[in-house]
Amino acid sequence: MKNEREKIVIKTSIISIISNIILAGFKAFIGLLANSIAVISDAVNNLSDALSSIITIVGTKLAGKAPNKKHPYGYGRIEYMTSMVVSAIVLYAGITALVESIKKIIHPEEVDYTTITLIILVAGIIVKFALGIYVKKKGKDVNSDSLVASGSDAFNDALLSISVLASAIIYMIFNISLEAYVGVLLSIFIIKAGLELIKESIDNILGMRIDSSLAKAIKKEIAKEKDVQGAYDLVLHDYGPDKYSGSVHIEVPDTLSASDIDIISRRITKKISEEYGVELHTIGVYSVNTKDKKINETKKTISKIVFAHKGILQMHGFYYNEIDKMISFDIIIDFKIQDREKLYKEIYNEVQNKYKDYYIDITLDIDISD
Repeated sequence: MKNEREKIVIKTSIISIISNIILAGFKAFIGLLANSIAVISDAVNNLSDALSSIITIVGTKLAGKAPNKKHPYGYGRIEYMTSMVVSAIVLYAGITALVESIKKIIHPEEVDYTTITLIILVAGIIVKFALGIYVKKKGKDVNSDSLVASGSDAFNDALLSISVLASAIIYMIFNISLEAYVGVLLSIFIIKAGLELIKESIDNILGMRIDSSLAKAIKKEIAKEKDVQGAYDLVLHDYGPDKYSGSVHIEVPDTLSASDIDIISRRITKKISEEYGVELHTIGVYSVNTKDKKINETKKTISKIVFAHKGILQMHGFYYNEIDKMISFDIIIDFKIQDREKLYKEIYNEVQNKYKDYYIDITLDIDISD
């Protein structure tokens, strides 16, 4: 599956490279002949797209290297680093084009559009739209952010090329030169795209929240397992596209033996790996009281105390030990609450005051997944 994904990414990128180099060559040629900064900026944009695709190929190949002792989780995150390089190239191309366009506004020069110019621009627009559809589809098929971004970029390029075409037609009919201003418009779009790519790359490197649908699907699948009463605290670490490993907590009755829990854990690990490609290296256990019905009343009372406060997303892992006089549970507080520690202490004090003879152990969990 990994090799197939790599082949698709590389093949799609090569098609994009060839298309963009051809377009860049034709546009640069007619841009120089027509003395048009707008057409030349469009050519530079195509050239930066080709370079981006080359870097995508290099990143994909490096990311496919086998894990070793130094990097036991593989090299998948290299794709995010190469995305950062691509972002920098796009940003540089945009800034360069903007500077040249402003120069043209300050010191305008005559342009000379011809029918051939229009034909090449129209052909470029058609190619870019077709390329955008193809690359974006392939990117979604193999879950490649780089290809999806390239496909979207191709659509934007086509729209920007339409503005260049419009300025050429306006000049040929009305003798009004807008091409330097269109060059500025093109540059701004390119710079915006570069900044967005940088933000996305930084987000991936820093680590983002697990996709909501994936998190919910995994928890739902785990909860289907016999004797599992809930799945919580799903933590997944991203080591590249479709490369997740992590841990989860499950609630099981306190009547189960260590052997029973071991069997359940192994079944869950295998099922999640086969169905979602996610490796759960650790499955923690919350023991659910089943031996004393009074415990449910205590749990309800504490739940009322906890959820009386705004910003509480979840309470789980409740355990009551009458012999040791201990009550423990976890709570999740919304990130929107500015002082989460303060709210935690308020809840802790209220529960402790209610059950003065008990040792209260409350864990403040992080809202890491849906």
